[in-house]
Amino acid sequence: MMASMSLLLRVAASGLALAGAGWAADSPAPIPVKVVVVTMFEFGADTGDRPGEFQYWVEREKLDRVLPFPQGYHDLRMNQDGVMGMVTGVGTARAAASVMALGMDPRFDLRKTYWLVAGIAGVDPADASLGSAAWAEWVIDGDLAYEIDAREIPADWKTGYVPLRKSVPYEQPKASPDSGETYHLNAELTEWAFQLTRGLALMDSEPMRKERPMYPQANAKRPPFVLKGDTLSSGTFWHGKLLSQWANDWVAYHSGGKGNYVTTAMEDTGTMQSLTFLAKAGKVDVNRVMVLRTASDYDQPPPGMTAAEGLARNKQGAYTGFLPALDAAQRVGHVVVSALTSDWTRYRDHIPGER
Repeated sequence: MMASMSLLLRVAASGLALAGAGWAADSPAPIPVKVVVVTMFEFGADTGDRPGEFQYWVEREKLDRVLPFPQGYHDLRMNQDGVMGMVTGVGTARAAASVMALGMDPRFDLRKTYWLVAGIAGVDPADASLGSAAWAEWVIDGDLAYEIDAREIPADWKTGYVPLRKSVPYEQPKASPDSGETYHLNAELTEWAFQLTRGLALMDSEPMRKERPMYPQANAKRPPFVLKGDTLSSGTFWHGKLLSQWANDWVAYHSGGKGNYVTTAMEDTGTMQSLTFLAKAGKVDVNRVMVLRTASDYDQPPPGMTAAEGLARNKQGAYTGFLPALDAAQRVGHVVVSALTSDWTRYRDHIPGER
């Protein structure tokens, strides 16, 4: 009896192994993806209604092929040129989970893929105006920290935020190893993208023209333009002049004085953390990542308005620069995507900007 049972188990195991081998042999080859456009939210349908970050990409890049993605936030879309679009969902956690789910999906070959994060953000009026587009070289996390309520901080502290494993704000030297606060993108690729797009005309609007003179900073008064500037990722939607100063100091601290805070968004450190882990597994090349953030609103109110009043008028979808920022993200990003895909035989194995 025992011998018969043992034989049956061996036969069953052999059958499962053969079935697994057969499944692997019959599985289609992974789809090579040239570019993944990473957006964070969409309001309704992917086309034909009120746009979020995804809709202009779907409509203008003809991302007509829908690929079910139940393990992520939103179904994927692709076009015939090898460009994929995704929606991660809002916030660091959803972004990290969705990007990791895509990176581990056996349907796709992402080893040579370029990643373009393209989304809206708040902007420091010292650096840019509404509708402007900023290419980031540094992505800094604004959540990983200790915090003391501002009403209880020592008189000589500028902020209640303290770096992890430190005792006072901006204590040197910076803690090592990094805990996920700092991501330095490929500087050569970022510069290439900037040079390719720096002269691009961006959408302006009458509401933006009316708001610009309310700010004293010279860059805030300019029509929309393309620039290089770094981004702070924070799960908290903050607003105000004092927090903007904190963001400038925080980015400078974590980048060793090399980064310049320009935009504030939510998801990018989550995206970068997943891509960093995926690169360790040989699934992606983290040197092929670009982050483009476009200005939908200023990160602080104009003089004469309190931070509370400024926050009250800043509701998602009601930002003065909302539609122009959505347009700029796709308009500027498209130039880079088109350059990569139209010369794929070159850029598949050679990252632009690198020598």
